[in-house]
Amino acid sequence: MKIRKLFFTLVSLVFCNLILAQNENDTIKTTQLSIGESIEFQSNILNEKRVLNIYLPNGHSEDSLKNYPVIYLLDGSMDEDFIHISGLVQFSSFSWINMLPESIVVGISNVDRKRDFTFPTNNNKDKMDFPTTGKSENFINFIIKELQPFIDKKYKTNSIKTLIGQSLGGLLATEILFKKPDSFDNYIIVSPSLWWDDESLLKYTPKPYSSKKSIYIAVGKEGKIMERTAEELYVKLNLVKKENTNLYFEFFEKQNHGDALHLAVYSAFEKIFNKEKN
Repeated sequence: MKIRKLFFTLVSLVFCNLILAQNENDTIKTTQLSIGESIEFQSNILNEKRVLNIYLPNGHSEDSLKNYPVIYLLDGSMDEDFIHISGLVQFSSFSWINMLPESIVVGISNVDRKRDFTFPTNNNKDKMDFPTTGKSENFINFIIKELQPFIDKKYKTNSIKTLIGQSLGGLLATEILFKKPDSFDNYIIVSPSLWWDDESLLKYTPKPYSSKKSIYIAVGKEGKIMERTAEELYVKLNLVKKENTNLYFEFFEKQNHGDALHLAVYSAFEKIFNKEKN
């Protein structure tokens, strides 16, 4: 008799658990979380397919009358800087923060950043460490001649363009600023690898420009060469700075090469875009 009671008790418990589990499952709904879209883009200049990760502000649509500035992010893969920079853009453009205008983010995923972000070098160690090096001219042409027109055609953009580059991406951003400055209105250059090719870019005479610019340079506690060359870049640009240029420099003594970017971009947004509102 006791065994029968125990059996029915166990059956009842199992049945109750099944009902509870069923009720719980009925109240849970899982959907995919998306912050934008990913596009595979065929580049004729690079002769390869490139992946673009796109963050779109709320309200962006083909029917919208509003156009948005575009932030181009180097190292923009999903497992690199796209997600946390897009989060900063969203946060900074909240109406109660109002630091940054609502913006589109174009994250350019990498295929070979050592190839794409570097110009030819005469330094043998650079060549040995970076065997595919020296194709930045192609990549710059890809950005200017293919990518920017593609984004302007596909999305509701206005004329304001910002470039963010860190490390080798900072080297490329500096090269674009020096050689094709009108490609972007704002340059955010963090921890630039200006040691490349025995610091030859610091000896280059930047091409003059007439358009309005904001240039932000930052570096963390990253060793003497990284810190010195970043500061030398600021000094060089400050010597030729025109009235239509806002120039900023920050040293993040508590950050290093791995974690300076996030705080630097936040600070850059605050300085560049709050300055524009004032």
